[in-house]
Amino acid sequence: MLASCRALAAKPEWKAVCAAAGLVDGADAVAVRKFFEQYFVPHQLRNPDGSTQGLVTGYYEPLLRGSRKRGGVFQTALHKPPADLLTIELAGLYPELRNFRLRGRVVGNKVVPYFARSELEQQSALADTALLWVDSPIEAFFLQVQGSGRVFLADTNETVRLAYADQNGHPYRSIGRYLVDRGELTLEQASMQGIQAWAASNPRRLKELLDANPSYVFFKEEAISDPSVGPKGALGVPLTAQRSIAIDPQFTPLGAPVFLSTTRPNSSSPLRRLMLAQDTGGAIRNPIRADFFWGFGKDSGELAGKMKQPAQMWVLLPAALAVSAR
Repeated sequence: MLASCRALAAKPEWKAVCAAAGLVDGADAVAVRKFFEQYFVPHQLRNPDGSTQGLVTGYYEPLLRGSRKRGGVFQTALHKPPADLLTIELAGLYPELRNFRLRGRVVGNKVVPYFARSELEQQSALADTALLWVDSPIEAFFLQVQGSGRVFLADTNETVRLAYADQNGHPYRSIGRYLVDRGELTLEQASMQGIQAWAASNPRRLKELLDANPSYVFFKEEAISDPSVGPKGALGVPLTAQRSIAIDPQFTPLGAPVFLSTTRPNSSSPLRRLMLAQDTGGAIRNPIRADFFWGFGKDSGELAGKMKQPAQMWVLLPAALAVSAR
């Protein structure tokens, strides 16, 4: 909550809430509970048809192996945003579209859609944009899905973080769904681990699979001063393992607490806890839709890759926002 307040405290509707949060003893469970009950009003999120059940998936911060120079096993590039990529903010003209951005490029005197994934590798726009080179195209793809990750550089013996910088503007399409629709995998097999296994068994079809998702993410490099601190989410503050979620900001304000009622990955064991809406994602659309941040590393990846659970969600709003939400 205090991390959210770093981004929210200056907003009038959050000022009193964040000032009060700073006075709460985080080790006192009774005081913490009292704070949330006193300063927030819960609202259950509902789908357009009035139903209350949605979906929660998982994500994590992976660790890849890479190099600053191309060579040997390091043949897959991770790119920074190309110079010809335009990002157009619509809020100045249309306040109701404050959560929408358009991406494109200029051709003549027109703005046209930017290149899809299948087109990008053939474009000169990416000629000088490689940040790093990694040893696995499928791991590079999943890094784009996660939005950020760490890369151990074999040539310099350092670990850096690649953080989300921009996206090509095309919608996210699930490659797991692509494989299911073609009878390559069952729904139960279409986890991150199942897709990785399919890719290892079908290397000649890997490009076909990856191109099924036209979305492409660009990165920026960040130093890691404290390995225990997570990557920054869309709110601009570091994510906290098993307490941060990505949401659709059309329905849930960034930074708000959200009570999540779901089950653990691939299980019926209850998982009910207060989370913070500190991130967004290309696949996170609809009111009752969340991505649960499990943390860094292989163990977190195992949990994230298997998580596709039914969920209910309640957003906790400060009084000023709660009135306008009625």
